Amino acid sequence: MKIGMNMLVWTAHVTQEHYIIVDTLKETGYDGIELFLGAGDSKLYSSHGKHFSEMDMGVTCVTCLTPETNIASPKKEFREAGLDQLKWAIDMCNELGAEVLCGPYHSTNSLFTGKPPTSDEHKWSIEMLQKAAAYALPSGLILTPEALNRFECYLYNTMEDLTSLVKQVDSPNLGAMYDTHHANIEEKSQSSAIQHIAPHLKHVHISENDRGTPGSGQVNWDEVFSSLKEINYDGWLTIEAFSRLDPDFANAINVWRDFSPADEIYTEGLQFIKQGMGI
Repeated sequence: MKIGMNMLVWTAHVTQEHYIIVDTLKETGYDGIELFLGAGDSKLYSSHGKHFSEMDMGVTCVTCLTPETNIASPKKEFREAGLDQLKWAIDMCNELGAEVLCGPYHSTNSLFTGKPPTSDEHKWSIEMLQKAAAYALPSGLILTPEALNRFECYLYNTMEDLTSLVKQVDSPNLGAMYDTHHANIEEKSQSSAIQHIAPHLKHVHISENDRGTPGSGQVNWDEVFSSLKEINYDGWLTIEAFSRLDPDFANAINVWRDFSPADEIYTEGLQFIKQGMGI
């Protein structure tokens, strides 16, 4: 089992200026970091990959799609653009030496039709994810689509939804991710949700109900940690928390205040996970 920290607390676009933060995370005891992939080129991510490898810091990545790159769109050109975007993200993961590409890229978050999901939308999403998984397969990269709460997404909200998606994509390198924040909204219990997704679980986001320091809010962490131990989960446990340190990103995801100080999130968050998992 490895513990990671998502860099979105500080920035949506990591540059060399942020290496000092990564150094601090390494010294604090983290096994790796998670980067958001939204911009940049192979030169940047190759340089990052070499630096993080020399530090012995593991890497996972997260990405998302825009309305014009929605792979569940009725417009074929949007779906194809979305597949191209996913291929780019996969390429950047390979430059980084990343193990996992997670995120709600089964569709576009915060985009709604005013209707429940249709069978066509599910079909289009599955078809494009099959192609993305095939593209990623030779590198060994694991794709882990993410279910979001109903206020951010309508296509896949629960672990039952996500199980259906993973089974229909049916690719050896596509699994599921579990986010405690979204599950806190959508699931009847954290334990039953984790048990349900267990056969397909490849990545976990440790995220408080308000996106602040893990352990400071309303998530039922006893259920989360006990269930992860029961299923013998041994993948990444990555803290995902948000702040106002990157105003453009914060505005885009409706974060209007700081929920916890950044240094509290990564220091207390790490100890909270270790205590909860008994490591």
